[in-house]
Amino acid sequence: CSFLHRVPTVPVKNLNGSSPVNPALAGITGILMSAAGLPVCLTRPPKLVLHPPPVSKSEIKSIPGVSNTSRKTTKKQAKKGKTPEEVLKKYLQKVRHPPDEDCTICMERLTAPSGYKGLHPTVKPDLVGKLSRCGHIYHVYCLVAMYNSGNKDGSLQCPTCKTIYGVKTGTQPPGKMEYHLIPHSLPGHPDCKTIRIIYSIPPGIQVLKLLLVAWDRRLIFAIGTSSTTGESDTVIWNEVHHKTEFGSNLTGHGYPDANYLDNVLAELAAQGISEDNAAQEKD
Repeated sequence: CSFLHRVPTVPVKNLNGSSPVNPALAGITGILMSAAGLPVCLTRPPKLVLHPPPVSKSEIKSIPGVSNTSRKTTKKQAKKGKTPEEVLKKYLQKVRHPPDEDCTICMERLTAPSGYKGLHPTVKPDLVGKLSRCGHIYHVYCLVAMYNSGNKDGSLQCPTCKTIYGVKTGTQPPGKMEYHLIPHSLPGHPDCKTIRIIYSIPPGIQVLKLLLVAWDRRLIFAIGTSSTTGESDTVIWNEVHHKTEFGSNLTGHGYPDANYLDNVLAELAAQGISEDNAAQEKD
């Protein structure tokens, strides 16, 4: 023991710092070091720690200066009453004498009509506009087409320099964001607590749970007149739409349908079924 304390221990560390020591390399190194009379000490890279230790509800605290501890989002609808032309008018200046250069949307010359083939009868194909802040110039026809292919939220983003006009929103599905303090410190900050953020976005399985509640409440079907056959006093869907096509969407009751889960949640809410009251009923 005393000999080992006096002779320095040379560790064999992982060469790239990201994966366990290669067994062959470690073995060869150990043999060489043993031959030199040095003790061998193999070290492992630190373990990946993704989650903090368990925290009880009583230990979770609100963040000073931040109201509440959670925030929910719902799907924002496009602003009604605003046509693409009305939206763009706020951000554009007319260009009476356009430069002889390409429109970077359709790649046609600005001095010629737009090369885009969409239908915008209220916009002339040869009309040219300049974005007010960044100064980039495009066919107005092309900007309308670009706006219609996006989120239609009243904002516009320059395709050249990415300058944003208005308030940009995305296609993030409805969900919940929770934020609070937990009594654990992060490496390098031993005197501080940690702000933990939890994002919860309900997938299809949670919609299924709400449909089970609707079934128990006898709200999936009703007795009435069929809109497809005209038969009266028969079983019909009760305003909670289901997908009945598996591999096609010929009737509109199949996939793809990016808005289906949002629509079903709204229809269930109209029947008095949401995550909140369903949880209360379970309790």
